[in-house]
Amino acid sequence: MSDDGHEHEGHEHVPSRQRRRFSGISSRAYEHPADRSALVALRKLSGFDTVFKALSGLLPERSLRLLFLSDSVRVSDQQFSHLNDMLRDACYILDLEKVPPMYVTQDPQPNAMCIGLDEPIIVVTTGLVELLDEEEMRAVVGHEVGHALSGHAVYRTILLFLTNLALKVAWIPLGNLAILAIVTALREWFRKSELSADRAGLLVGQDLRASMRGLMKIAGGNHLHEMNVDAFLQQAEEYEAGGDLRDSVLKILNVLPRSHPFTTVRAAELKKWAESRDYQRIMDGHYPRRSEDKDTSVSDSFRESAQHYADHVKTSKDPLMKLVTDIAGGAGNLGGRVRRGFDGFASAPPPKDQEPTDTPPRDED
Repeated sequence: MSDDGHEHEGHEHVPSRQRRRFSGISSRAYEHPADRSALVALRKLSGFDTVFKALSGLLPERSLRLLFLSDSVRVSDQQFSHLNDMLRDACYILDLEKVPPMYVTQDPQPNAMCIGLDEPIIVVTTGLVELLDEEEMRAVVGHEVGHALSGHAVYRTILLFLTNLALKVAWIPLGNLAILAIVTALREWFRKSELSADRAGLLVGQDLRASMRGLMKIAGGNHLHEMNVDAFLQQAEEYEAGGDLRDSVLKILNVLPRSHPFTTVRAAELKKWAESRDYQRIMDGHYPRRSEDKDTSVSDSFRESAQHYADHVKTSKDPLMKLVTDIAGGAGNLGGRVRRGFDGFASAPPPKDQEPTDTPPRDED
């Protein structure tokens, strides 16, 4: 039910809990700056949609659709009706005219995705359905509908295709490197698109606590009585600020192969956005409309993205980001700081006059 008390045609089974509806909302309202700048640029390219639709014959989209249709359960009024209600509710709140097909597939790993070139389809695993409660699941469904509204499904499908292709041509050195470079760039964009979709999930569920609980469960399982939101967010703080330059390098290496940001980071980013003026303006009804998308400036979007990264570097507590800030500010003795930051990568040899002593072995129990 929307805040005006009226049901929308095609979205009859909406929940009784009152939420705001965002009529005509543009995905730019909730997109992360880095995600938004890339999407604005791609949408401005003449013939962009035609090119990617032409690629659909090369991509496994038709095969995936047939696979889910034949070996998963399609959500409807007759099957997983509660998920169907959530799906239509999410599309109503974000004003997505065409409700995408949704499937539940047997997989104990909690996961959800939105893929497709011509038309997006949403897939959730049984592991996720069994893990989350109703409000947590509503945020996830909103997350996937946010992907659909932004057009992320197209790039997600291409990322899956290129990742598989990279494995097939791994024996060709230069070909593999070229594809891996594209995949790495797509993954960086996709990690930012996940932050955008988390925001869309919050706009749909309009319950920050439920969004936080869902992310905690994805990280630690269905043991809420053993977990605490504040402690979970503290992990994100410790992850960003802890360690030295070695840890900064390891963070980069750990995140490069991932399509999603780390869960604690997602939780911290979502909470930060929920407390921002941007979120409050959307909730007050002040947001960009889809009718204005054609007038969006590519250069302005890139400037916003560049400013976001610059602000992130300035405010980050990560040791490497602090070093970058100091270099930009002309701090002295940076060579010594770098050496100290990397101390420990290799253990220093013992002094010549001090031979290492053997520790006598202990009896095993």
